[in-house]
Formats: sequence, structure tokens, C-alpha cells
Amino acid sequence: MSIFAILTVVFFILSIIGLWKLFEKAGYQGWIVLIPFYNFYIWLKIIKKPLWWYIFIIIPFINVFTIMLMVVELVKCFKKFGLGEQAVSVLFPFIYLPYIGFNKTDKYVHPDEWPVIKKSVSREWADAIIFAVIAATIIRTFFIEAYTIPTSSMEKSLLVGDFLFVSKISYGPKIPNTPIAFPFAHHTLPLTQSVKSYLEWIKLPYYRFPGFTTIKNNDVVVFNYPDGDTVSTVLQSNASYYALIKEYGRERVWNDKANFGDIIARPVDKRENFIKRCIGISGDSVQIIDRQVYVNGKKAENPADRQFNYEIITNGTPVYKKQFRSMGISEEDIKNMNEYGFLPLTEESVKLLKALPNVVDVKPVISPKGLWDSRLFPFDSAYHFSLDNYGPVYIPKAGATVDINTANICFYKRVITTYEGNTLEINGDKIIINGKESKTYTFKMNYYWMQGDNRHNSADSRYWGFVPEDHVVGKASFVWLSLDKDESFLKKIRWSKLFWFFK
Repeated sequence: MSIFAILTVVFFILSIIGLWKLFEKAGYQGWIVLIPFYNFYIWLKIIKKPLWWYIFIIIPFINVFTIMLMVVELVKCFKKFGLGEQAVSVLFPFIYLPYIGFNKTDKYVHPDEWPVIKKSVSREWADAIIFAVIAATIIRTFFIEAYTIPTSSMEKSLLVGDFLFVSKISYGPKIPNTPIAFPFAHHTLPLTQSVKSYLEWIKLPYYRFPGFTTIKNNDVVVFNYPDGDTVSTVLQSNASYYALIKEYGRERVWNDKANFGDIIARPVDKRENFIKRCIGISGDSVQIIDRQVYVNGKKAENPADRQFNYEIITNGTPVYKKQFRSMGISEEDIKNMNEYGFLPLTEESVKLLKALPNVVDVKPVISPKGLWDSRLFPFDSAYHFSLDNYGPVYIPKAGATVDINTANICFYKRVITTYEGNTLEINGDKIIINGKESKTYTFKMNYYWMQGDNRHNSADSRYWGFVPEDHVVGKASFVWLSLDKDESFLKKIRWSKLFWFFK
């Protein structure tokens, strides 16, 4: 049993002991706290709250917040009206409840007999703010969270400027690895560039509550960036730390503060949030042949608005910016085309461009088979993978066992070490895991293969490999607002994307 599991059991027992004593002080038998459902009924009577509260006690995730409120109301019955006392009761019930229970000077006072306490304006504001922060934190952690799309990697399915809600309960919310953190900040404190917004005094292991569904092929998923376990404070997730090491060398990356800043490590829940489409789920085999994705040897369903790079050939008369904009092509893409000669287009945009009288051809840009791109996972020249001709790659599944050798260990090295916590050495033709020679490996977690719909302009699994299940944040639900940065005033709103639900 892990230390976390042992501490959880100890904290639970101490909390039960505290409730036992408080029930006795309120005039009830202490053993009632051990009887499921009936214990909450008596608890509500002690704090004089209506029985309809019971509805919220039995609803998953909401019950966490409800029980926190019930703890606060319970300590009030022992004249603990101070904001600090109530905060301690919620944060450390396993200490504070037994303390009140065994303290002979703390007597039970029925809510009808509480003294009238006049709160100052500042206290009322403090109570309201604390309540709002706690409620919002619980909602963001366990139910639903708002995100915005900052890059074009999912165009045209998702556009830069889309604001969407992501469901945490679809796949099951996970417990934060770092529960002590500044509210509403992800990994860096507001108005700072590198000050951590979280404390690592308490680190919790991965645990996910049951969800309503599992990840399926073609789901649009938000997840913590796997390569973001180590980052440059200057470049953040705009450049992979591991890619920087390959390009510039470890010594320069760690010592060139002007260009790279400090190199820091981040826990899973504080890594950057990415959003991509799940091309392959655990147990699948994924391959790309001339841009077409194949899953388990069969053609995968193609997103309606996926994009690829194309070269536009005209008769000498250019295609004007206004024409591009009428097709929904962003000014950033137009600028990049003028610089690099390529333009990301959907199939619909290709048809519209070909219909223009001055366009001779719209040629797809395809990286040929056998042309090795060293930036691509698994970063081994033995596998001549390119963006458009990639794989096949097997996606690990929890409980599945694969044969491992020096030829294929490049696919699974990071899984075995970084994600699943083993040691790995390669000694000649031998693979040594946790000090023992191994010819097979059994995976502990499920993994997923994520790609952007803007297939030539997306940093995705082709660059950094598998996404472990403990990195999965939630499922994209719907776009509630969409703003076009290239337009002004009311034209900025993309009305067709408002309350656009994912299929």
C-alpha cells in the first residue's frame, strides 16, 4: 500500500472519530456516523438544515462541496464562527473535528440558540469571495472549464479565437496532483513570467473518478502537454525542451539564460493544456499513407474541415487578399503563404480556388515516403517517417504485453521510464528494466494518439508520441463564443460558431 493510501485511511479514520464525538455532544449515539445514509440524515438534523440538502449529498462531485458546507455548519454549532476556524475545519477536518470532539470546553449549541452575529462589510465580502472561489474551483476541477484556442493547429474545426467549454465529467475528473495552488491560475502567477502558481508540499498520485464515457476515435480532447514536463521559462511550450536539447545541446540550453531562461520541471496537472483530435485509442495501430490516416489497417474517418498545405499556381495574376478572406482564410495564413509559398486549405477551399480563372493548379504538398524527418517520434533513423507517410505505430494499452528489443525500444522508452516510473538501461542487445533483463513489457496505463486537424501545422503525437491517460483533462463540448481577430466590431463575432456543439 502506498504512503498516500495509508495517509488517506488515517485521515478518514480521524475524521470519523471527530464526527463520532461531535454527534455524542449533540445528543446522538456516536456509532450513527458509521451507518451509510442515516448518518447524513442525523447530521442535517444536528445543523438544522432541510432534508432537500440530501439531494446534493448523493450527487457525485456536488456532494464534495455539500459536505464541506456541512462541516462548516457543524463547527458553528460549537461556536466556531471565525473565518479562520471554518477554513481549518474544511482543510483539516481530520485534525480539527477530533480537537473539538475531545475538548471539554466546546459544547454543542443548537442553531436556534446561536447568538446574533453582526458581520462587518469586509467580513461579508470576504465570505462571499471565499465561497465564490471555492465553488468555482470545484466546478472547474470536477465539472466543466472554459478554454480558448490560441493557435491554428485544429483549424478549420476549431479556429483561433474560439472559446469553448471542456467537460471534465465525460471521461471522469481527475484529482489534482498539486492541490495547493493559486485560484484560477494554471502554472504561473498572474503578472509574472516564471513564478509558480502552485506549491509542491503535497503531491497526490494519479486518480480519476468514473466518467460517463471513454475516449473514442475522433473525439476532440484537451490534455496536458506530454513534452511539457520540462520547459524553458522564456519559450514555455512554444518549443519542446527535448527538441531544444537536440538542436542546441544541453549545456547551452541550461546555461544561456538570455535565450532560454531557467529550465524547470512541472507536475502533470500544471503542464500546458493542448487540444487535438484523438486519432487512435489504446490498443490501436495507426499509420499515415499519403496523408490518409489508417487505424488498424482501415481508412479512418476524416474530419470534415481538416487542412493540408497546398501550393497555389496562377497564370501570373495573383489571388487577392479579399478573395482569400472570403473563403475564411486568415490573414496570418496569407502572410505565411507569401513567405513560404504554401497555404493550409480545406477540401472546400481547394475547390473554390480551382474555380478562379487565374488559378492554374492547386497542388498538394506531400512529404514522400522514406524521407526521414528527424523531428518526428520515435527520433530514430531506422524508421523513415515523414508527416504524410508515418508509422505504423502501436498505441499501448493497459495490461497489454509487447515484445521489446533494441530495434523497437525507441517507441516505448519514454512510456517505461517517464510515464510509468521504471529504470531502463540498454546494454548491447539487452534491455534491462529495474535491474532485470526484459524481453517483454506490460503497460500500466492506457495511451492515446492525438493529431491536429491542420495536419501540416500541428505539434502533435507525430512529434512527441503517446498521450498517457493521466494527462487527459477532458472532452471538448461546445464553442460558446468565437471572435475573429482579423475583423472589427460586430464583424469580429463568428455567428455561425456560437453554441457550436462537437459531434
